[in-house]
Amino acid sequence: MGQYNFDQILDRTHTKSLKYDFAVKRGKPVDVLPFWVADMDFEVPPELKQILLDRVNHGVFGYTESDDEYFEVLQNWFTTRFNWTPEQKWLVKTPGIVFALAMAVRAFTNEGEGVLINQPVYYPFSMVIDDNDRRLINVPLIKGEEKYTIDFEGIERAIVEENVTLFLLCNPHNPVGRVWTEDELKRLGDICIKHNVLIVSDEIHADFVWKGHTHKVFADLGESYAEHCIVCTAPSKTFNIAGLQVSNIFIPNDSLRRRFIKEIDRAGYSQLNTMGIVGCEGAYKVGAPWLDELKEYIQDNIQFTIDYVAKYMPKIHVYRPEGTYLMWLDCSKLPLSPKERDEWIINEAKLWLDTGSMFGVDGEDFERINVACPRKTLEEGLEAWRRAYEARGF
Repeated sequence: MGQYNFDQILDRTHTKSLKYDFAVKRGKPVDVLPFWVADMDFEVPPELKQILLDRVNHGVFGYTESDDEYFEVLQNWFTTRFNWTPEQKWLVKTPGIVFALAMAVRAFTNEGEGVLINQPVYYPFSMVIDDNDRRLINVPLIKGEEKYTIDFEGIERAIVEENVTLFLLCNPHNPVGRVWTEDELKRLGDICIKHNVLIVSDEIHADFVWKGHTHKVFADLGESYAEHCIVCTAPSKTFNIAGLQVSNIFIPNDSLRRRFIKEIDRAGYSQLNTMGIVGCEGAYKVGAPWLDELKEYIQDNIQFTIDYVAKYMPKIHVYRPEGTYLMWLDCSKLPLSPKERDEWIINEAKLWLDTGSMFGVDGEDFERINVACPRKTLEEGLEAWRRAYEARGF
């Protein structure tokens, strides 16, 4: 038995939780069990909770700014966890990584220019491109039987033919669960440097990399790679504090950093909120033991899901994630269209998953499920899906 209790089931209803309180507003039945959005059903580390309570008890919430200690805590985390030591001047703070992606699109491309992504991929990637009137250039990942790979030739061809100047990279990759290797990242970097393409690397899931795999920070590949990239990080997924809205963006290139900050200034954004600063610093300062235990728990949930689906729903194929607590399930062998499948899962299994088409046309045969929850909750969801599966005679 570990120090922390991840089996505890918390009632998140009536807390304005996006995951639990907005089913009806989003067109779902009121009684669906949610496994969709990427936050966790675990309480934050108790040590972090106390830090936040102490700040609340102080009672003053005026303008707040991060200081040297804030950065030192960040730097220690990345040095200890990833053997990467960023410099303080590289840091730019934003309220979220999606905001940072949008700022990068606006700062480094013009309307009508192409921005490259690899679908299926986290759907805000395409949103920030479309919403800013840029052209979405998709070079799909190559789907293998057990994992996805990168179409390097397709990427270089698209960069040249579409005059791409910006590439949004997801590592670890949501939703397919790949943790790109150092060789893969260098090959991507070499292509982008050759054609003067800036890489924005979303590394929000970096703390959830599973046994046998290693996360390599893109800026740590070498100086030339660092000069051509923006690295996006946040404590939100790691410590379940997405609602505190804080991200840490690292930009080693001075010129790129100035342009990025200028775009943030144009947007009218200035400072993080008080609790975001306190939460981020506190989480990285005291959260390591909690995270280490949590990762063991989630890895067990991942294995449980793989085994359960293989045994009871064999027409559904689970891709084992190398990273993230999100699992990518291939439903192409079910005799249902994507729309029929979604209606079956929602109305018969009473589950709220993320349908694969959200991540691009290349994901339409898939469902994404979030397994960062107590085992009892996961069992309840999978058993409901099994009953619906068996009722259909699949």
